[in-house]
Order: sequence, then C-alpha cells, then structure tokens
Amino acid sequence: MPTKKSHPDLNRLDRVVSEARRSREDREQGYRERALKLYPWVCGRCAREFNHKNLRELTVHHRDHNHDNNPADGSNWELLCLYCHDNEHQRYLTADLTGKVEAGARQGSTLTHNAFAGLADLLKAKK
Repeated sequence: MPTKKSHPDLNRLDRVVSEARRSREDREQGYRERALKLYPWVCGRCAREFNHKNLRELTVHHRDHNHDNNPADGSNWELLCLYCHDNEHQRYLTADLTGKVEAGARQGSTLTHNAFAGLADLLKAKK
C-alpha cells in the first residue's frame, strides 16, 4: 500500500508567522511611541515638519540598521519621513551589494591614476 507523503503542518506554520508578525508590530509600536515623545516631529534629513494629520508619514530609522537595538535614550533612532527613510535604506543596500562605502559614510579618494602626474616635468622641460 503506498504511503502518503508527509506535508508540513501548515496550520502550525501559519501560527508561527502570525506570531512573528504580531511580535514585530508590538516592538515597532513601542519604540515608535517612545521616539515620537523624545524627538520633535521633523524629518532628520529634509527638515519637513509633521503634525497629527500626517504623522503616519514620519518613521523611526535605526541608525545601525538593527531593529532590536532600542536603547531607552533613543540614541539609535532618528525620525525620517517615508521618502528619506526609503532613500537611506536604498543607500545601505547599494553599499552592501557593491561592497563600497558603508551607507552614510564619507567616501575617500579611490583614484588609481593621476592624469597630471608628469605635468610639472613636462613644463620644466619646455623652459
């Protein structure tokens, strides 16, 4: 008699995913409320001001990109509008994918060739 192929318990999987989402939402709600109490309702990048009507467009950005790092003093947070927050994460992803400078860091000189390296010698030779 053929045996049935065992399938993962989909109900259990749904419960685990649902619990993880609920946990994340609770965590986010907690630090968002604290950040909104600590900081003025202004985007830290573009300086756009927010009020109760458009406050949903102001997000909490984790400076170190670790959403579990939520010190009580808010030192790992900054308030950013949706657009600036998206831009910051895009910069972070691009830097991570390309292996180039960390997002937000200043880029140093990466030149490997100096087009004017011999110019001084050439000018001296013409005299």
